[in-house]
Amino acid sequence: MSLIEPNSNLAEAYIKKAEEALESMGVNVIKDWKISTAYYTLYFSLYSVLTKIGIKCEIHSCTIAFAKRFLREFFSEEDLDLTEDSLKARIDSQYYIDRTVPDEQYNKMVKNAPEFLVKCKSILLKLNEKKINEVRKEFQKALIERG
Repeated sequence: MSLIEPNSNLAEAYIKKAEEALESMGVNVIKDWKISTAYYTLYFSLYSVLTKIGIKCEIHSCTIAFAKRFLREFFSEEDLDLTEDSLKARIDSQYYIDRTVPDEQYNKMVKNAPEFLVKCKSILLKLNEKKINEVRKEFQKALIERG
């Protein structure tokens, strides 16, 4: 994880990727692919918020951990648990033949992905320079404390 320049254009590009994943989720009929596209709708939506703040992270679980620690003001615990559970579901369905994703988790992902995208778009609109700087300072402080 590292600090980069906050980038609204890149944030919008990730929102576009999230919208494309959501569109793909809607047309897919195969459960494994619906799981993957639902997850990527969530992930790209969340990552758009990080890029607007100026946080670069290439590991999905770290992106979620960042949100759990520094973006509690914007996301509920349920939002972030959904994202974390969806990452596990995507990994299970994409990489393992012998693991199944429970219907309850699958249905939750498919139902909540569009709402999560809308929520992230709303957060992008609310993120002003003052709030961005607050999150960045808190992140920098945590990096220093970690040593």
